[in-house]
Amino acid sequence: MLTFLGFAMIATFLVLIMMKKMSPIAALVLIPALFCVFAGKGAHLGDYVIEGVGKLAPTAAMLMFAIVYFGLMIDVGLFDPIVRGILRFCKADPMRVVVGTAVLAAIVSLDGDGSTTFMITVSAMYPLYKRLGLSLVVMTGVAATANGVMNTLPWGGPTARAATALKLDAADIFVPMIPALAVGLLFVFALAYVLGLRERRRVGVLALPGQKAPEDVEAVEEDLVGATAGSTDHSVSAGSAGSVASGAPAKPSPAAPPTSTPAEGPENAPDDAPEDGFQGLDPHRPTLRPRLYWFNAGLTVALLAAMIMELLPIPVLFLLGAALALTVNFPHMPDQKARIAAHADNVLNVAGMVFAAAVFTGVLTGTGMVKHMADWLVGAIPEGMGPHMALVTGLLSLPLTYFMSNDGFYFGVLPVLAEAGAAHGVSPLEIARASLVGQALHMSSPLVPAVYVLVGMAKVEFGDHTRFTVKWAALTSLVVLAAGMLFGII
Repeated sequence: MLTFLGFAMIATFLVLIMMKKMSPIAALVLIPALFCVFAGKGAHLGDYVIEGVGKLAPTAAMLMFAIVYFGLMIDVGLFDPIVRGILRFCKADPMRVVVGTAVLAAIVSLDGDGSTTFMITVSAMYPLYKRLGLSLVVMTGVAATANGVMNTLPWGGPTARAATALKLDAADIFVPMIPALAVGLLFVFALAYVLGLRERRRVGVLALPGQKAPEDVEAVEEDLVGATAGSTDHSVSAGSAGSVASGAPAKPSPAAPPTSTPAEGPENAPDDAPEDGFQGLDPHRPTLRPRLYWFNAGLTVALLAAMIMELLPIPVLFLLGAALALTVNFPHMPDQKARIAAHADNVLNVAGMVFAAAVFTGVLTGTGMVKHMADWLVGAIPEGMGPHMALVTGLLSLPLTYFMSNDGFYFGVLPVLAEAGAAHGVSPLEIARASLVGQALHMSSPLVPAVYVLVGMAKVEFGDHTRFTVKWAALTSLVVLAAGMLFGII
């Protein structure tokens, strides 16, 4: 009976989330509460929730203050010189532009928010792609895959969810995974280099000043998508490439308007923006603190180093870092209140999700549902695969995190896999680490809201983005899994 109720609860949760009938926070609270009553344990619901909240409080604190900290760093301009430097590095070389996209997306992903990463990356790189006639699906694919690898940071979501679901320390999951994730990120850079060389062969190296985009960028994109699907012909017809045929500069037009504009909004850069400027990070915003740049950079490096060295628990590090950054950069009380209010929505959503998860995991564990489901799952897995549950979890994470939300996978499926692995002597830490490898693919899932920000600002059809990106993202995830096994992490 408990086995059936457990799977029914997870299925109900997943269906309602994927059909967008309920918000994750509401579903995490109401569905398990209802099934707790069905299981005849309604009188113990309060005990389950209080116990769960006590265990999840450190994770919630980490996420809250990490969001505030990196939000402040964006506000004060920590990433502005990085973006300008990448744009200067790119110049008009398609290969450099694509690699620069991957580097920029990876760096900005340190804030742990995919929407912010995509807004900054697209705002900075979109004008270059349009001016040079580069494929916009290359930009979205590279940015999404790089962000997917970086999304495994403890404050990015998946690691915190895995730690929450299995009641583990996020640092114990993430820190040993750093070598495997580094290999995955290097693979993304190598992929960007190869795709950039394809673009260079297709459009050549152009002179940026006074250039404009070719007349038919969409046709050029279709040619590239077809080429990456298996064609070896990377040539572009005169009709689709116009004046940007290999090595040929486009007609000068210093004040030429863009052939098409990004989605409406203040974050989008005009096509005639200067090469070292970007609209996504307003260079004149009042929150900039240029005199404190090196202080903020040093504080960020010290914070990340302390996290890796585990000098203090991660929640404590981010709490201290956010308080120090806020006090130094905004010494006046009204300014501090304004900055906290500016990031309050993200903080509330993430922290609310974590505390709501206390109900779901508490009911799943307290009623004994997870144990009964694990027993059933153990019986269904061939005996020879039991000791390899970490590998099984890693492989399952690709399709499961693509076709369901992170909430559904980490709170609904991962505890069952961990229980099944424990029955065969596999550590929950290994299961948790293996569950992270599918994130490169997950960031292009239709269930991820941030991906719609990406394709919308880039003026790319979601179907085109999916066809181009899925194969590369899945390969990146498999590279991370292979590296984790090779290093003995998984």
